[in-house]
Amino acid sequence: MSVVRIGRWKMWAAAVATALVGITLPAVTATPASATTTAYDSTYYKDAIGKTGTSLKSSLHTIISSQNKISYDAVWNALKVTDQDPNNTGNVILLYSGVSRSKSLNGGSVGDWNREHTWAQSHGNFGTSAGPGTDLHHLRACDVQVNSTRGNKDWDNGGSAVSGAPGSYTDSDSFEPRDADKGDVARMILYMAVRYEGDDGWPNLEPNESSTNGSVPFHGRLAILKQWNEQDPPSAFEERRNDVIYTTYQHNRNPFIDHPEWIEAIW
Repeated sequence: MSVVRIGRWKMWAAAVATALVGITLPAVTATPASATTTAYDSTYYKDAIGKTGTSLKSSLHTIISSQNKISYDAVWNALKVTDQDPNNTGNVILLYSGVSRSKSLNGGSVGDWNREHTWAQSHGNFGTSAGPGTDLHHLRACDVQVNSTRGNKDWDNGGSAVSGAPGSYTDSDSFEPRDADKGDVARMILYMAVRYEGDDGWPNLEPNESSTNGSVPFHGRLAILKQWNEQDPPSAFEERRNDVIYTTYQHNRNPFIDHPEWIEAIW
């Protein structure tokens, strides 16, 4: 660049800088709760629309806490309906692997599928009694061995490939689901954090940034879960599942499937 052009460029840059002085940029705010619309906004979610932060979380907690609780034994048959393969009504779709497996192969042996708690039972020690231990909004059909590999680990990226679940990874303290399940996991975990606030005899479940939570009622990592929610929007499978749980079993909804932007609005 010639000396003349350099001089002219500097004069232009200085003029632009001068013009920008005094301009106030708009403040960055949380995504408004009404950013998307659903058929339930004027009825089920009417008290939450337009709110953000703790106010939104509190309103959603009140809304979704009204639910029908089922037994842990009843979860077996419920999952055969909620997790049904849309292309094969005799099968269920397994979390973490995407495998379609016969509904009849529920159990505890190799090759079977069982009941995976995405919010691990030990993170709050709530067991399998009716409540968080049987809440269908975070229970999914899962291959027995893959379920064992996940164990009670927190959520994070990275690790070694998981046998039987291509695209999923794990290390000593965390589990990363395949891309197609990342958003599902995030929305299930954060549903639990809103539904269970410690006011009904169960622990107050909360997300945090740790991947070594052990037996405390926390699950991490929140920053990663928020990324996964953005990366993997709700699928038709998730939406159907939410509807089935609402209409047939618990009569409450996972608000983050209906309004995934509410995750950012709260956290």
